[in-house]
Amino acid sequence: MNKAKVIGTLMFTSIAAVTLAACGSNSSSSKKTTSSNADTSKIKPYTTNNKKSVSGATFKYGEQSASPFTGIFSNELSVDAVDSDVIQFANESLFKVDDSYAFVKGGAADIKLDDDAKTATITINPKVKWSDGKSLVAKDVEYAYEIIANKGTQSQRYTESLQNIVGMAEYHAGTAKTISGIEMPDGDDGLKVVIHFKQMKPGMNTSGNGFIWESAVPYHYLKGIAFNKLISSDQIRKNPIFYGPYKMTKLVSGQSAEFVPNEYYYGKKPQLAKITFEVVSPNQAPTAAAAAKYDMLAIGPTSYAKVKDSDKVTVIGKDPLSYSYMGFKVGKWDSKTGKNVMNKDAKMNNKSLRLAIAYAMNVKGVAEKLYPDTGSQLATLIPPAFGKWSDSSIKAYPYSLKKAEDLLDKAGYKKGKDGYRTNPDGSKLTINWATISGNQNTELMNKTYMQAWKKIGLHVVYTGGKPMDANAWQDAVMNDASNVDMYDSGWSMSREPSQDDLYSEAAPFNWERFVTAKNTELLKNMNSDKAFDTDYRIDQFHQWQQYMHDQAYVIPTLYIKDLYAVTNRVKGLSLQPTSSWADVSVTSK
Repeated sequence: MNKAKVIGTLMFTSIAAVTLAACGSNSSSSKKTTSSNADTSKIKPYTTNNKKSVSGATFKYGEQSASPFTGIFSNELSVDAVDSDVIQFANESLFKVDDSYAFVKGGAADIKLDDDAKTATITINPKVKWSDGKSLVAKDVEYAYEIIANKGTQSQRYTESLQNIVGMAEYHAGTAKTISGIEMPDGDDGLKVVIHFKQMKPGMNTSGNGFIWESAVPYHYLKGIAFNKLISSDQIRKNPIFYGPYKMTKLVSGQSAEFVPNEYYYGKKPQLAKITFEVVSPNQAPTAAAAAKYDMLAIGPTSYAKVKDSDKVTVIGKDPLSYSYMGFKVGKWDSKTGKNVMNKDAKMNNKSLRLAIAYAMNVKGVAEKLYPDTGSQLATLIPPAFGKWSDSSIKAYPYSLKKAEDLLDKAGYKKGKDGYRTNPDGSKLTINWATISGNQNTELMNKTYMQAWKKIGLHVVYTGGKPMDANAWQDAVMNDASNVDMYDSGWSMSREPSQDDLYSEAAPFNWERFVTAKNTELLKNMNSDKAFDTDYRIDQFHQWQQYMHDQAYVIPTLYIKDLYAVTNRVKGLSLQPTSSWADVSVTSK
């Protein structure tokens, strides 16, 4: 897995709040929003079918999404959770991990760290081939870093963490033609890559640490394409190739895809004859789940109440590493410097205004109403699934219209005759909110928030006049459109909880564009030499969470359990990090 997928972009299409994804949409879409008393505490993260597998079967995968998928099938270029879900059957990480997400031997490549030499040595398994029969080689590993760092691709994956690689910043700036810190001792077609770091960091042995990219790309397949043309090329959009257990054979843009076994796969022989992937409207998902129309379909709590007693499907699930949030725009991205630049005069750069918005949002009530038993209000930006790294002493922003009004009054936001507040300088205040269109639960949640903000005198309007298509939302938020003051989104995080790639000065994913000395200090402390002391590192994580809670540049909102309806014929399916699609089979046709 690679650090941080945008659950936000499509996460909200279905739940209006979480998944970046567990995989893009764990939403409820029923017309009814009454609470169920469904108990999800005994749900397992895997299937328990022990019957004999059958051959020649087709596995149907349903993906909840209110919008067509974007179709950027590249780990290095896509930030969309649904795009990642489309290619999950073919797209395999370089490195194998254990159940704690620590790197272990036995994957497409092995990795070995040398703290004294400040290197990571990657050794490729000689049996690994791309689905076109070409071998995975060193250049494929190195070229992934080039794609990310080359300014021509405008990749959102180029982060401050990756700048810890020697020569990465120079390559990105265009002052060097190669990344000097990535060495291929046996040449482009060899099986070894040595990465040289400026500093070794805590967590480098864990997947998703942000300092080591965990994918490779087929250089032989992409080398003829200019970097600025890659994202629109047929090799990325229509005919991507990978080295995982399956390969894509059909694609209906934005709607569906089909996969068959990769005959060159180095690992266990895939057991399914075909896998089909289809986008499912969130409003149709509960009925589809109950009818077992798909072998696997993400569901929400209302859907769970409908399917939990079904004799056709079993529900599997887990506590997610994902969350949803509200972000406030307080600056711009400077592509020349590769840094976020905060504007002290930005409309939303007033802590009292941001906190007032948070206190007016009845997130707890929304969770109880729309996501009973499986949804809750999140207090910090490190979810509970991260255990000791999450600061349980921090309390979520309580629902208090009075506290919100008091904050606005003291900050000089005065109410006019129309009931709406002005800026402290007396000018008109209109807050533009970018949100993605979703299902009826999403609409109800948005209406709840809008009514609350109106009660405290804030004139909040939708960017563009209405909830947006996911692609339009992504374009507006990522490119700092002038008519976006705040937006809701979410992240699906890796197990290593470093936050540099999401909230640092040089993080493209820092869509709020906030940059403060304190935030920078705490982020650096998390991955400093001192942070090799786990107690010190935990303390810095806790201090950062408290600081972010106090400043409210980002407001965590919903935390929702990942649930999937799986037909009873499915065998070997697991949500654990050690799982593979090669293990999945069915026991009847």
